[in-house]
Amino acid sequence: MKASKKIGIAFLALALASFSFTGCTKSDKQLRRMQKMEEGVGSPSSEAELKEAIKKYQERVNDIQLANSQVGIWYKLLATRYLDAKMYGEALKNFQMALQYYPANQNLYYWTGVCASYMAHASLDFNATGSTEERDNYISLSETSFLRAISIEPHYAKALYSLGVLYVWELHQYDKAIPYLETLCNDQKRDTDAMTVLAAAYYGNFDYEKSIAMYDKIIATTKLESKKAEAEANKKIVMDKAYASK
Repeated sequence: MKASKKIGIAFLALALASFSFTGCTKSDKQLRRMQKMEEGVGSPSSEAELKEAIKKYQERVNDIQLANSQVGIWYKLLATRYLDAKMYGEALKNFQMALQYYPANQNLYYWTGVCASYMAHASLDFNATGSTEERDNYISLSETSFLRAISIEPHYAKALYSLGVLYVWELHQYDKAIPYLETLCNDQKRDTDAMTVLAAAYYGNFDYEKSIAMYDKIIATTKLESKKAEAEANKKIVMDKAYASK
């Protein structure tokens, strides 16, 4: 190796070591100096120079904003790919990242809730500890995600339905489910799936008359014989319970 090459390598190592120990202040100064060189902005003093400097740095801000916007979209696309493949854990991670870029997007919150719900069902007690903490955390995440989606879009049908299902079938908090499902059924007057969950919520909340009325509405609305038969069977169960409680 030539002496000049050895000196060059030694100088580079010394420079790197020096950079590592100078802290953030020197690094920030170097970054600002590089930006000034790149944008052609030194130390503006006149009004025209200041306006030109603002314009150039605004263009840099716009570039960063555009890049971040695209990154958020890519996270969403990647999450959707995982969702399509039923890889809900990976989908959940990427929806979480997408929300860092789009924290006011109701669709991202809805799909986060869906993935969290699936992960709750996958949270088995493999170590036989008797703990349900992991499942409970996913259920809580699902609930808060659906609620956040609804807070952004109060008549978001998918989120209203999913939250109702969560409250009725998972948490058995029937009183919480009812207002959301009533909103949905008022908006979607022929949605017999939503009616079925609402009828179950009324039943769980001991409001047998409303439950029976809702099953009657399902029977009158649906054209599917299987769904009609199911509603009739459920109605009979409610009626028997109602008569027994008198």
